Amino acid sequence: MLVYINNKKNFLKDVFSGQIQDIIGQQLKMKANVGTGKSERDSWKNSMQYMHMILHDEQIPNDCGVAIEFTMPQAKKKRIDFILSGYDENRNPHAIIIELKQWSEVHPLPDIETLLEAGSLQADRKVQTYFRGSLKTTVHPSYQAWSYKTLLSDFNSSIEEIPIELTCCSYLHNYEPKKNNDPLFYPHFDKYIEEAPIFCRNDAEKLQRFIKEYIKTGDDKQTLFYIENGKIKPSKSLQDSLTAMLMGNKKEFVLIDEQEIAFQKILSFADRAKKDNKKRVVIVKGGPGTGKTVVAINLLVALINSDQVVAYVTKNSAPRNVFQERLKQGTMKKRDISALFKNSGAFINSEPGDFDTLLVDEAHRLNEVSQIGPMRKGINQIREIINGSRCSVFFIDEAQKVTASDYGTVDNIKKWAREFNAKIYEEELVSQFRCNGSDGYLAWIDNTLGIRATENDDLEDIDYDFRIFDSPTELYEEIVERNKEDGKARLLAGYCWNWISKKDKTLNDIVIGDFAMQWNLADDSTYAITENSIEQIGCIHTSQGLEFSYVGVIIGDDLRFKNGEVITDFNKRAKTDSSLDGLKGPARKNDDYSLAEIDKIIRNTYRTLMTRGMKGCYVYCTDRNLAEHLRKSL
Repeated sequence: MLVYINNKKNFLKDVFSGQIQDIIGQQLKMKANVGTGKSERDSWKNSMQYMHMILHDEQIPNDCGVAIEFTMPQAKKKRIDFILSGYDENRNPHAIIIELKQWSEVHPLPDIETLLEAGSLQADRKVQTYFRGSLKTTVHPSYQAWSYKTLLSDFNSSIEEIPIELTCCSYLHNYEPKKNNDPLFYPHFDKYIEEAPIFCRNDAEKLQRFIKEYIKTGDDKQTLFYIENGKIKPSKSLQDSLTAMLMGNKKEFVLIDEQEIAFQKILSFADRAKKDNKKRVVIVKGGPGTGKTVVAINLLVALINSDQVVAYVTKNSAPRNVFQERLKQGTMKKRDISALFKNSGAFINSEPGDFDTLLVDEAHRLNEVSQIGPMRKGINQIREIINGSRCSVFFIDEAQKVTASDYGTVDNIKKWAREFNAKIYEEELVSQFRCNGSDGYLAWIDNTLGIRATENDDLEDIDYDFRIFDSPTELYEEIVERNKEDGKARLLAGYCWNWISKKDKTLNDIVIGDFAMQWNLADDSTYAITENSIEQIGCIHTSQGLEFSYVGVIIGDDLRFKNGEVITDFNKRAKTDSSLDGLKGPARKNDDYSLAEIDKIIRNTYRTLMTRGMKGCYVYCTDRNLAEHLRKSL
């Protein structure tokens, strides 16, 4: 989505009138329902005055296109600052992405300064700059411009179909480079600066020449309209890209902003831990779709390439099974695959430092004590993971606790880290890359399901395909149709129906009127990618940690709407459901703690199921009052 779009001539008028910041703010509110504060408007006012100066060149066509604040298709919080469009010398459509920075000082990142000076890969994309009065860790502007260009190219169909040539650069109009040893121009940034040149305070003429090199004639905004109306390409799924990533294809998933910052910091922490043999614990917090697993797998690849003994760890077998199955289709040997992917209970007998780094995904799902067969073994899973590694990285979302045995919390991780005198680091991923990049959809779910109050009390202006169906049959039929597109649509349900087909495969588990289907088969460990699994219904255990193009979610009677509020009812859970074990007994005696934990688990379960879809989520509610409540909230 283009917030501001005009030609050069009218852009210059808008800036000269002193109204450009107000025009951008009004358009952002109208098109994206996003408000702006004084600091952001002042930033636009300042930067656009400099762009006014740059474009005040007669050789830059008056009818070339100008776009400001282009919202990225897969991450609605990410916006390209400035785009110029026109035709190049061969009359091909061309767009120049310009990342604008108001930085005046830049320094090496203090906590990884040695790595920066060493020029090692671990820190080659980080700088630190004054931002709104305080230091802020950020990616190098050339990397940022390049990554935005790559993301736009990957997801906007017009770039390839028209085709449109893309060029990128950054303009630091307040920054005066140091004469010697400037951090922005360290040699290890050369490869990114080559992709996206940097123009600083005294480089106005250079930037003008750069623009004129690619834009020879105006296009009257036509290229911008192509970009604005380009169809969004299908999103890549991590499970389908895993083999290519492990084979060294670094462009499968380009890490953006805080993802890249966390990635590079963790690489440096892991490198230091291996060198000095001092334990480090990293806690990476992030909600659904913020890229926790993408960062983890990128780290797995990078650490393997730096000769670390590393493993990807999850309690939930579903993602591990899917990842391993995908890798089996490549050239990797089975024993090598097994060494890379571990169950969270695999470290009971680990000696200190057996692993250089352990990457623990879905850390909120860790058990306190491992269950191996009928026996409970070990002391504590978090303790065992920290003990068995020099650097342990925990990716966590406490709002995805879905069973009573889920022990992973930030406090518990910190507690055991302190037991080992480990250095503790915390990072956070905030930008939404699933659910069509819409943070608003997640906030709406939280508000509507009664998880937390947010300002998102409807889905107006939320670009995500959410629908409510009146029958489970209609829901199933729509998911089948969606599955024909790419084989990545699945039907999921809350655990309100007993798993009777586990013992008798002739029986159906979920029966609602004329609708009858089975839970996913006991012998199908890769439900997310198995071709015929569209004919079964998945649950939280077969979908958490994975993603689909579309999900259809059947909400059972454990979540209802009564007396003006969404309520939970653990008595409607299936008898074969063990996720509430240890809580139901005390809850029946009105134990406040148990009732609160059960309420949280049930709501979190549906929140997790309803955020598995990249493009859309379709819902059927057994409780008609809840369905009506959802409809009124749209």
